[in-house]
Amino acid sequence: MIDLAVKFAPLTAADDAHLEKLDERAFGPGRYARTAYRLREGVEPDRSLSFVARIGTLLVGANRMTPILVGSTPALLLGPLTVEPAFRQQRVGETLVKYSLDAARDAGHGLVLLVGDEEYYARLGFAPVPQGKITMPGPVDPERLLYCELRPGALAEANGRMRRI
Repeated sequence: MIDLAVKFAPLTAADDAHLEKLDERAFGPGRYARTAYRLREGVEPDRSLSFVARIGTLLVGANRMTPILVGSTPALLLGPLTVEPAFRQQRVGETLVKYSLDAARDAGHGLVLLVGDEEYYARLGFAPVPQGKITMPGPVDPERLLYCELRPGALAEANGRMRRI
């Protein structure tokens, strides 16, 4: 019998080439122009907080967490969250985000930011960043800049522009 169960595991360097192909299929070449991609450029994700989803040996989803600074306050940038279209209705993306948030909380991190759809991410604990509190180093719809506090008061500590560590 074939095992079609989705299995989740931490991201490893061996996943990088498969992940690049998954991102290319999901987001296309224009992804590199997006501000969040530019912010992550040249910065390794924290692999202990980043996860992949597989069915057998097939990579069907992934989520990365990248350390950043907001002003001088450490934070994490979630994403990209990438799931093969055929598996999007199976809550693979939500499960990947939950694994990352739980791992970040357990590691003592306080704040996670992302650029995404509030409707999707609100059920995972994200809310819009108050206008003007945090900015990105490029164009972003401010209504899509979302945060999740892993520690109460973490958002209050973060002010200013996001930047690479």
